[in-house]
Amino acid sequence: MSSSTTTTTNPYYLIFLAAVSVLLLLLPSLLLAKLRRRPCKPGAMNPPPGPWQLPVIGSLHHLVGALPHRAMRDLALRHGPLMLLRMGELPVVVASSADAAREVMKTHDAAFATRPRTDTIRTITRDGLGIVLAPHGDHWRQVRKLCVTELLSARRVRSFRGSREAEADSLVASVASASEGKAVNVSYLVATYVANAVVRAVVGGRIEDSDAFLASLEEGAKVAAGFSLPDLFPSSRLARALSGTARRVEAVVGELSRLMDAVIEDKRDRRSGAGDEEEDILDVLLRLQHVDDAPLDIGTIRAVIRDLFGAGSETSATTLHWAMSELMRNPAALRRAQAEVRGVLAGLGHSRVREDALPELRYLQLVIKETLRLHAPVPLLLPRECREPCRVMGYDVPQGAMVLVNAWAIGRDAASWGPDVEEFRPERFEDAVPAVDFKGSDFEFVPFGAGRRMCPGITFGVTVMELALASLLFHFDWELPEGASGLDMEEALGITARRKNNLWLRASVHAPY
Repeated sequence: MSSSTTTTTNPYYLIFLAAVSVLLLLLPSLLLAKLRRRPCKPGAMNPPPGPWQLPVIGSLHHLVGALPHRAMRDLALRHGPLMLLRMGELPVVVASSADAAREVMKTHDAAFATRPRTDTIRTITRDGLGIVLAPHGDHWRQVRKLCVTELLSARRVRSFRGSREAEADSLVASVASASEGKAVNVSYLVATYVANAVVRAVVGGRIEDSDAFLASLEEGAKVAAGFSLPDLFPSSRLARALSGTARRVEAVVGELSRLMDAVIEDKRDRRSGAGDEEEDILDVLLRLQHVDDAPLDIGTIRAVIRDLFGAGSETSATTLHWAMSELMRNPAALRRAQAEVRGVLAGLGHSRVREDALPELRYLQLVIKETLRLHAPVPLLLPRECREPCRVMGYDVPQGAMVLVNAWAIGRDAASWGPDVEEFRPERFEDAVPAVDFKGSDFEFVPFGAGRRMCPGITFGVTVMELALASLLFHFDWELPEGASGLDMEEALGITARRKNNLWLRASVHAPY
């Protein structure tokens, strides 16, 4: 896979340029703030190793020219699996091995169980806290319990089966409607399928202004993906004055709140005349809004909806894009996956994929696992914050430090996966003894995190992915577009590490829809 991307699309590169451009303006106030802070006693701390730093901007220059998860992996190879960077004033500890991840997300999970409250995150969550960005505390515990027991329970996920299958049928119909021999934009069609499946689970139907809603979510993901100047220099009022990020975030949050209020009002109107239909997620939230022990004011409901849409849509679509890309580059894996899907469905007498067939598709499950290993959808996971001074792998992590787990680097660590670590080989999970899974116990494979802050929506997300991939492989034979000599695998960074360019493929109908 190519490791390059244009530097102008790298948020750290843009921050680096901005930081350098205002260096002379910020320097006096930053130096004064530093002098006012009481220094640590010599020898009192043994911080993790890290690369050399520049005044004011710290380690930012080491991230220029590459995507952050790649640059941090390369730095970790030189400085160790637990590494300290300094982004302006912000200390950032990066865990890049299974052992380091285990200490962060298991051994010292309680110490790292909160989210950092950067300027950008405070602005995003000003309207209300859901589960993804909420700091550790009573509110987070209550909302997480609500997600696990009510919103994303196994029973609730099963109840959405019909809507998922209907959206998978629509995906197949969209591919089949393309002219024979013409390339189709698989990225667009898959993203549409995932978004519609999530929308139907959350609100029970289509959103009237869905294009605007999804566009606002994507814009929110963009502004949340990087660091703003106030995030990096929280002590500087000048940094805040010079940064336009806060205004941009406020505009995005305001637009999302307006759109979500319209969705909620529409749902309230429809609920008043509803019968005994199965509840969707918004139904549950509105039903529990006035329960005494539920922390569900309108801001929390908006935030939970935002979290479910943002996390559920982007990560599943990104994984499906990479799965189809890797299968196209590995014809033997593609043939085996197709043979399995077609054989299982023939044995069941099915003419289309239904969820009762998914547990029998063992190799397809390995394909998704291997895709998640090579292309962790959130490569640095979501940031944590050190709540108290903590000793990890023999090093002192300071209170208040941001902690990143480089799941992308861990999935490509030869110490865990062997010398063929860069190859797409689903069989490695078939051969693994003991079995390796992504459910939070195997720290060499943590695409969804682990511990208290592990993603609570794994069951829903994996089912959405398996259903779509099985449908695409059952109904169609796939080829690269005419004249294409290969498939580019460049990444672009948002909240997820998605494909930089859309995936265009030619589909020939194998099993008529």
